[in-house]
Amino acid sequence: MQTIWLGGAEWVAVLRIGLGLWWLESWRHKDRKGWFERGTGIAWAADIAGKHRWRAVRTGFQKVVEPRPKLIAYVVVYAELALGLGLVTGFLTPVALVAGLLLNLLYLTLMIHDWAEQGQNAMMALISLVALFAMAWQTWSLDAAFGLFL
Repeated sequence: MQTIWLGGAEWVAVLRIGLGLWWLESWRHKDRKGWFERGTGIAWAADIAGKHRWRAVRTGFQKVVEPRPKLIAYVVVYAELALGLGLVTGFLTPVALVAGLLLNLLYLTLMIHDWAEQGQNAMMALISLVALFAMAWQTWSLDAAFGLFL
């Protein structure tokens, strides 16, 4: 593979780090007080799920999220932080890539009719797949420094 400036493994690491920064920005711009104290994030998602054309989404939301909105709010917000930190530092990278892919697919499914969000979730999912299959933890990562996932 011929590349400019960096080698292929380094460019994949740049992609991984960029994805991690994207997750960190998702975490940074959240109104955590609103999510945790007023339940704004889960209320917004409940409104979308309640109108969703797919019954499985409505039912799944009612069974999984609605009974425990505060817990799910913490899980969502801190999952985004953990994904960002894991990908930027390259720690437990394959775990972070798979978890991020699943979270993006959940967001994509929930917001299937919101075209403004679809591009972001689709691109983040694609980057996760590319970074996973290119083994983006081989360069510039704590995983490589610790000899993990070789």
